[in-house]
Amino acid sequence: MHFTYDLYRPMRIIVTAATVDEWMPAYLQIDPLYTSESKRMKVSFHQSGVGMLASAVSLTKLVFEEKPDLIIQVGIAGCFDDKMPLGKVICISEENLGDVGVKEEGKWKDIFDMKLEKSSYPPYEKRKLPNQWLKEYNLLKLPEVASVTINQITTNEDHKQQLLKKYEPVIEGMEGAALHYVCRNFNIPFIQIRAISNYIGERDKSKWEIKAAIDNLNQTILKYLEKLYKLS
Repeated sequence: MHFTYDLYRPMRIIVTAATVDEWMPAYLQIDPLYTSESKRMKVSFHQSGVGMLASAVSLTKLVFEEKPDLIIQVGIAGCFDDKMPLGKVICISEENLGDVGVKEEGKWKDIFDMKLEKSSYPPYEKRKLPNQWLKEYNLLKLPEVASVTINQITTNEDHKQQLLKKYEPVIEGMEGAALHYVCRNFNIPFIQIRAISNYIGERDKSKWEIKAAIDNLNQTILKYLEKLYKLS
């Protein structure tokens, strides 16, 4: 495998999440070699804030100030498929915008339905925001699934079914589309890794598995960085 970056400096890796809690266990356990002035790889951690707006601004600032070679967005997420076990770690193959548009006569219409955006005008590709670097950077061969990004968590069953029919997502998150949008715009390799904490529509948090999701996610972060270091 060949990574494209400046051979005269360490490969710059950014691990980012909406909140520090989502990557803090890995940060506390990370091999000091990865965060030191290694000649091969330098890892730093970043908090983007919650939602598309905060994430888009902070990631854009990150791209211009840090000039990363790879951005790894991590976090927990809700799942539409109740056959997938809570705590499972996956990576996102493509993102969809799930709440930028209008609801008319009970039906959801996004910016493409409204003719406000062309379906394949960059950074979009057939209405979606795919990760063109996934084949190269899914180093752990994690399951690859589609996601929809929203700013308001889905609780209504009718809206849930409309999202499923329109986008066929497996995962729902609040920051993923911002990552895909920014990185596709500025040609920055990226990967989005999520752990399933709950099923969409389940508001009883006693049935969520946040701790297991964060534990599994952070073990995956550490394994991923170890693999990346060996290949860099």
